[in-house]
Amino acid sequence: MTTPQELVTNPSLDDAQVVRRVLAGEPELFEVLVRRHDARVYRTVRAILRDEDEAEDAMQAAWVSAYQHLGAFAHASSFTTWLVRIAANEALGRLRKRSHLVAVDDGGEDGGGPMDLRAEDPEERAAAHEAIRLVERAVDQLSAPYRAVFVLRDVEQLSTAETAEALGLGEEAVKVRLHRARGMLRRALGEEVSRAAPEAFPFLAPRCNRMVARVMEAVAGLRPGVA
Repeated sequence: MTTPQELVTNPSLDDAQVVRRVLAGEPELFEVLVRRHDARVYRTVRAILRDEDEAEDAMQAAWVSAYQHLGAFAHASSFTTWLVRIAANEALGRLRKRSHLVAVDDGGEDGGGPMDLRAEDPEERAAAHEAIRLVERAVDQLSAPYRAVFVLRDVEQLSTAETAEALGLGEEAVKVRLHRARGMLRRALGEEVSRAAPEAFPFLAPRCNRMVARVMEAVAGLRPGVA
């Protein structure tokens, strides 16, 4: 019998099909969605909250909310975008409880899009990992509106339209915030930003496995659909 973990990379089973099967009475397949998208949910909430412990709590809450509202997923749109919006709303709600969002300020030069980061020898790999850490620290210094847009566009590499939908913004606002975020980061780090961004904020397998267990335990006994 095929396990949910084995179905994660099955190209013939897309997210919309998994959603339909969960709603039709196979709740155990929700694990497929969690494993496919856990890193993206982590990066989204981590970008907004800038707190590791709270990020994991927000991830679990976002996944439970997604499970309870699976019936509201419009199959005409991207499951990724729908899910990221739930995660972003959860994180933003938590952030508002702590304090008001920092107002975005002016300025910044635009930069090029992210480039591939693949070092060929040990010294280059070490330098690449250090560049990633520098990017992560620099991104953490951005205000929340900039962090969220930068992570979704340059780390997760969502489109402008997908980012706008996920964050409830207009596309022009996304472009402006990305422009300013890249400018501030580029002034601080130079070209390392565009080379290292796609590898930033990893959510590695042991953490993913723990989160899968937490989420599946949390949704056990709940009914997928519209809460």
